[in-house]
Amino acid sequence: VQLQASGGGLVQAGGSLRLSCALSGRTSSIYSVAWFRQAPGKEREFVAGISWSGGRTYYGDSVKGRFTMSRDNAKNTVDLQMNNLKSDDTAVYYCAADGTGIVTTKDSSYQYWGQGTQVTVSS
Repeated sequence: VQLQASGGGLVQAGGSLRLSCALSGRTSSIYSVAWFRQAPGKEREFVAGISWSGGRTYYGDSVKGRFTMSRDNAKNTVDLQMNNLKSDDTAVYYCAADGTGIVTTKDSSYQYWGQGTQVTVSS
């Protein structure tokens, strides 16, 4: 399975961005897809996750109420709509996929990773 993330950029605080992740290859084996982010000098952080079949979503505490994750099984894409962005949201965002179990916040549980897309929020 291959993942390609896109949509990052520079935005002012309070603004919005929409990230997209395109999945290809053996997507029938995928159970869950997640977004993680990593800021300089910090550990990788779970942002949001979605069950590939049922569509149930999960969010990290720092983004609840501001970010919305969705998926389009027909197009094999997942999106992350990010609203009311803050400077603390500045990071490289990665999409990841897993074919073995439940949606989890642990990055080590995900088998497949995209290349990352930079999001910079200016204050």
